[in-house]
Amino acid sequence: MIKTRYQSAVQTLGGLIDSRMEADGPPPATLARFYAWALSGAWRIIGLAALVSALAGASEVLAMFLLGQVVDIAVSGHPLADNVGVLIFAVLLLIIMRPALFGLSASFQSVVMGPNLFTLVVGRLHRWTLGQAVTFFDNDFAGRIAQKQMQVGRSITETVIETVNAILFALATVFGTAILISTIDVRLLAVMLLWLLSYVLFLRFFLPRIRLRSKARAEAAATLTGQVVDTITNIKTVKLFAGTGHESDAAQHAMQDLRSRALDFGELATLFRFGLITLAGILPLAMVGFGLFWRESGVSPGDLAAIGAVSIRLSQMTGWVSFVLMGIFSHLGEVENGMKTLTPPHQLTDEASAVPLSVSQAEVEFRDVSFQYGGETGGIGGINLTIKAGEKLGIVGASGAGKSTLVALLLRLYDPEEGDVLIDGQVVRDVTQDSLRKNIGMVTQETAMFNRSARDNITYGRPNATEDELIAAARKAEAHDFIADLRDNAGRTGYDAHLGERGVKLSGGQRQRIALARAMLKDAPILVLDEATSALDSEVESSIQIALGRVMEGKTVVAIAHRLSTISDMDRIIVLEEGRIVEEGTHEDLLERAGTYAKYWNRQSGGFDDKTDAAE
Repeated sequence: MIKTRYQSAVQTLGGLIDSRMEADGPPPATLARFYAWALSGAWRIIGLAALVSALAGASEVLAMFLLGQVVDIAVSGHPLADNVGVLIFAVLLLIIMRPALFGLSASFQSVVMGPNLFTLVVGRLHRWTLGQAVTFFDNDFAGRIAQKQMQVGRSITETVIETVNAILFALATVFGTAILISTIDVRLLAVMLLWLLSYVLFLRFFLPRIRLRSKARAEAAATLTGQVVDTITNIKTVKLFAGTGHESDAAQHAMQDLRSRALDFGELATLFRFGLITLAGILPLAMVGFGLFWRESGVSPGDLAAIGAVSIRLSQMTGWVSFVLMGIFSHLGEVENGMKTLTPPHQLTDEASAVPLSVSQAEVEFRDVSFQYGGETGGIGGINLTIKAGEKLGIVGASGAGKSTLVALLLRLYDPEEGDVLIDGQVVRDVTQDSLRKNIGMVTQETAMFNRSARDNITYGRPNATEDELIAAARKAEAHDFIADLRDNAGRTGYDAHLGERGVKLSGGQRQRIALARAMLKDAPILVLDEATSALDSEVESSIQIALGRVMEGKTVVAIAHRLSTISDMDRIIVLEEGRIVEEGTHEDLLERAGTYAKYWNRQSGGFDDKTDAAE
């Protein structure tokens, strides 16, 4: 019964902060406002935790005061019965009130703030990061971005916890100590304040330097993580190209940089600790020494006991607080470092007036579209193309001709530099990105797999699909049989088996068939095939083509192909060269013209004599 009530109380405390709350607006780029954004919605509970911590600190001073009272009672020779009220209050404070305050403060730290603030901050940062354009991820290490999210979440959480449980506790203790000492002798208060001034100046010198060196150490640590994750992610390439030595050298270089930054930080931390211990030792000597010197002014033995106790406690506590402050400033440096990576504004956003895409016919139009990735060459220029509802369009061209750029603009991974892309007359930049991509199914050459179950991977575009629909899609994609035989290292089998990072446990053909099953299950009105069968052998490709034929019925299809035989039955084929449409027509029409397409076809049929002209 007691255990159940305790667990219920823990659950209640753990729910005081809703860790799933979303923040308002983008993350600010200045430190104070960034903290306010990251912790918005939790400040009331943080304030309550601060109050409890301050009361716990005040109870420390009250305990020292009562110690002095007890000493005076003991040396006075008066009967204990005359002071029973003081003794009872001392017992209540030490046995009930003080443990209750410290226990509640610990609960706020370990149950209320610790688990929830970290989840709250990382969740907000992750949601913001997911909204970045693909170029954001192209320009950085995946491991480094993940490291920054964890780093900032951990540092903000530790900053809040340490501020509440150490700094406010200490401030309450210092304030209470000042009141206690001032009641004994105002001159002792002046001694204490002079020491505190020296202490503040000491911190003012060291803490900003600690913050800067911590920031440099955090950057070096994130770079090392990015380097290691990048190597592990591409471990097959490392093995195939005998790159172990090269990757080890690259990691060692990053490790030595981190070591150098850590040594810089450690050197400063050592000096900080040495100075701090020296400064802490001065306080009890000064307070008790002057207390003895001024005994004739009425400083009693109990007062001396209280002064000595609070001075030793204060010197110990300031040492503890100084290390906490060093940690806080280190965390501030890490937060500032993470902010540089995680707070840039989204480059590709929904318009304020954006509405969900409404697809009735699934007609796609490129209207005078140009996009060159911000440069003067590459991309596409002046494309005018209409893909009618239900039409199957094949796209052919050499590498860099602009095939993938067309698809990226359709999916609004980029915005055209000139012109518009439309679906059923709606400009895609005027509709919400999620609604746009929900209406487009896609199978790419480099199949994207999550290290999750086969079921999760196939139902990713349609999570509410039934088991029968899932299996039907897998059968159409010729994937059901091999999925049924899957078994992972945790003993999960069939559709519950996990596929490994990026589907590493599957062959290229198996990954492609799962991707096809995913697209079939999504059943979007527009289907994009980017080398969709390139990883399949001829026999499997033949069976997949039949399945693709079924899934393409009634859909508008855009198919990029290197293997021209896979698009020979398309309603229309366009040929791109240097970002422009140079030919279009049916397979037969293009062969009769004996132009670029016919040249590609002849070379694929009779062998590649000049690979630079081959369609890729």
